[in-house]
Formats: sequence, structure tokens, C-alpha cells
Amino acid sequence: MDVLVAGSHGGVGQHVTELLSESEHTAHAMVREESQVSEMEEKFGVDVVVADLTEEVSHAVEGCDAVIFAAGSSGEDVEGVDRDGAIRLIDAAEQEGTDRFVMLSSINADRPAESPEELRPYLEAKLAADEHLQESDLTYTIARPGALTDEPATGKIEAARRVERGEITRADVARTLVTALDAETTHGKTFELIEGDEPIESALDRL
Repeated sequence: MDVLVAGSHGGVGQHVTELLSESEHTAHAMVREESQVSEMEEKFGVDVVVADLTEEVSHAVEGCDAVIFAAGSSGEDVEGVDRDGAIRLIDAAEQEGTDRFVMLSSINADRPAESPEELRPYLEAKLAADEHLQESDLTYTIARPGALTDEPATGKIEAARRVERGEITRADVARTLVTALDAETTHGKTFELIEGDEPIESALDRL
């Protein structure tokens, strides 16, 4: 598949782009700044497209079979990027005929009131984007990881509709998103994930 990676320059996105570049899929790295193009081309040897989630993005999904949304505002513009930007890309994918959409969300996105007050605007934005994707005609998967770390990948996770709060490496989240692309058991599924004892493939097979 030709796969657009939104947020390809970010912590999870770079791992996703690297994994796709080593797979049978073809990665198209979406970046916000022209200055990031040569860096991504040289680092991963992939096609790079410049698109800003706060503006028109339809050109970014042209010719793509799937989207992995790994973008985030880091709290700077939760409504513009995490909510409206995601919704904008979902709509563009539908219009382009891009069927598959894998969304990186967040644990507790569906229950912001249970989280610390400072996190609620972000979680509310993620929930709005998740619900828009769930209501779309796209074949979606929504992954909601716990707190992200930069530790090395383990290749093992715990994944379920609900899990206890915990941590997970950015590298393992990326592996989960890429594995989910081809895992039919994740179609139409929304799940939480943290570090665990089960290989990613089998954890997703049991969803």
C-alpha cells in the first residue's frame, strides 16, 4: 500500500516512517515545513509531501491507499491540529477514496473528565477526532496508548478495549500502528495499549 504518514517528523512518526521504509509498503512522509523535506528524504529514503494540518491537505492523500495519523500539537494547538487537523485529513481521505485510516489517539480520550484538568482539552480534541473517524466510511483503527517513553522497542504490548494506565515506548506504538495496517482484526476497532508481555501481532489478533 501507499501510506501517508501524518506527523512523520515527530517522535512516533519517525519510527513509523522508518518501519514502512523497510516494509513492502511505500511511505509518503507528510511534513509541515519545507526545511524538513531533505532531512526526511536523506534519513529514510522516502517520498516527502509538505502539508499543514491547519490548512488544505487534500493534495497530501492523492494516490494513497492508507493514512497513519501520528501527528500532534504537543499541547500548542489542540483544536487546530489534534481535532480540526485530524478531521480535515479524515475528510480528505474519504474524498480521495483512501480507504484505510490508522489513528494514533490517547488513553482516556473517551473519558477526559477522569484525567488531570490540564490534559482535558487535549483529550477532548482527540475524542472529537476519534468520533469523526468512527462515523466516517473509512476502514479505521484507533490506537490509544498510555504515557509515551523513548526507551527501546520491546515488541510486546498489552492491548484491549480498556487497560490500566501505564507506559509504552514510542517505538512499540509505531510498530503497533504499522502492524495494524494489515491486521483485519483491528478493522473498526478502538483499543488502548501499554507495555506488556504479548507480541504485538498476537495481541492485535485477539482484539
